[in-house]
Amino acid sequence: MNARTSVMWTPEFLTYQLSDDHPLNPVRLELMMELSRELGVLDGVDLVAPEPATEADLTRAHTPGYQTAVRSAPEAPFGVGHGLGTADNPIFFGMHEAAALIAGGSVRAAREIAEGRADRAVNLAGGLHHAMRDRAAGFCVYNDCSVAIAWLLEQGYERIAYVDVDVHHGDGVQDAFYDDPRVMTISMHQHPLTLWPGTGWAGEFGRGDAEGYAVNVSLPPGTGDAGWLRAFHGVVPSLLEKFQPQVLVTECGADTHAEDPLANLELSVDGHRAIYLALRELAGSTAGGKWLVLGGGGYALYRVVPRSWTHLLAVALDRDVDQDRTIPADWTALAATRTRAPLPVSMSDGADPAFERWGGSFGERVDSAILETRRAVFPLHGLDPDDPRD
Repeated sequence: MNARTSVMWTPEFLTYQLSDDHPLNPVRLELMMELSRELGVLDGVDLVAPEPATEADLTRAHTPGYQTAVRSAPEAPFGVGHGLGTADNPIFFGMHEAAALIAGGSVRAAREIAEGRADRAVNLAGGLHHAMRDRAAGFCVYNDCSVAIAWLLEQGYERIAYVDVDVHHGDGVQDAFYDDPRVMTISMHQHPLTLWPGTGWAGEFGRGDAEGYAVNVSLPPGTGDAGWLRAFHGVVPSLLEKFQPQVLVTECGADTHAEDPLANLELSVDGHRAIYLALRELAGSTAGGKWLVLGGGGYALYRVVPRSWTHLLAVALDRDVDQDRTIPADWTALAATRTRAPLPVSMSDGADPAFERWGGSFGERVDSAILETRRAVFPLHGLDPDDPRD
């Protein structure tokens, strides 16, 4: 490995089971870890078993009253409020313990970097980016992303970049740091007119001293690999190069895939791999190699998430998996005990994620989104929104 990478994992992550038929099923994590093992991605890697986040950890991002509600809800589930007990966020026994463990995994990942044991740290059970300070939302009970970033700020970090490539807007993290210029949040997501939570407009760019530090790129439904990557490279690298974060935190939801049942973008696993390679390069070129990698959404549980996040884990470990690698038979046998759906045979979808870089024109569907975001934010950082060199 070229960089020191710590991977957070404990089978107890699988206890974040909202309900048997809930879209956010931890089987995706189980199958991702098994696929990574079968492909040799984890050979010789000592996995780090985290402790649950403490009350002090959680209070950095959540009110004491909300934490009390989460703890007590399984015993008194009626009228608990705080977004709990809904179809998206059903109440389940062990809810606080499971959510706190995931948040603790992201804090431990941040600590691995801050204390010099790793350049990169990975918690693919994390990325629960919708939870707000006093309520659950979008399958997320505790916002481990915000908890980890707030912990880093308390350690004295002054510039943290958060890049969210989930199909849904990273609203909870944006809200947590909307007036804090120490944190730049960048979210690439499906257009808010067409997908929950309905936020993430280019005009949401921060408040007060933090104007320009919330960045939103809203992509039209149907956007595929080439358009997504064109938009990403038309906005994100310039801002990160200007900001020069001390740590790059990324939420890497796999729900932008064409087969995801909850959204309408059209990316491939090959496109996901290209995104992860770009994030690794940006961590190296703008953040001194410090990269905190979190999971996120992804509801094509058997065909997409295990492959996508195995690529992500491999990229973080500098053990890139060839797109054309055949899926091991033992993994297929295990997955077949979990689903009757057709299973993939390759680590590729057979797609070519090549794209044409934005050059100031309106030649592609996503170009209006690129320009809208650049014109909202780039001038606040001394960048020319209409000059592709910036």
